[in-house]
Amino acid sequence: MATNDPSAAPPPTRFIANSEDDRRPEAYEGKVTSFVVLSCIVAASGGILFGYDIGISGGVSATTSFLKRFFPHVYHEMLSSHTSNYCKFNSVILTTFTSSLYIAGLVASLFASVITDKYGRRKSMLIGGLLFLAGSAVGGAAMNVYMLITARILLGVGIGFTNQVSALSLINP
Repeated sequence: MATNDPSAAPPPTRFIANSEDDRRPEAYEGKVTSFVVLSCIVAASGGILFGYDIGISGGVSATTSFLKRFFPHVYHEMLSSHTSNYCKFNSVILTTFTSSLYIAGLVASLFASVITDKYGRRKSMLIGGLLFLAGSAVGGAAMNVYMLITARILLGVGIGFTNQVSALSLINP
């Protein structure tokens, strides 16, 4: 039988950390602050960058106006070919355009950890942001496929830096 008498219920227990290394969830006494929320947003944006780029580069590389301007040989082959969609874009340079960002991100994340360790997360994020800015400028001004690949490499290095730092932000905000 339930009673509404507050004195009948035992007092709530509060767990206090017994030592500095106590990592039990019950021992956590922190609060969700705006800094913690901002750190979570920054950390989550690292994964969003790759997903967004996959969608954009996949959609753009199948657009006729893009293929006409930067990959005319692929465009003409696509028009004359009667193969499935999976075989239309058989081009090494188009594959290089697509994969350059991911390869640059992979390599840069290895070097970014050393730079982050030596100079800190803020400087690594600043480097990543500047590389994004440079990659965006080169990509926006691209006149040929080689400028596009250079832009994708700059963007990939920026993603490598920010992804490496965003993973650290998840571990230690």
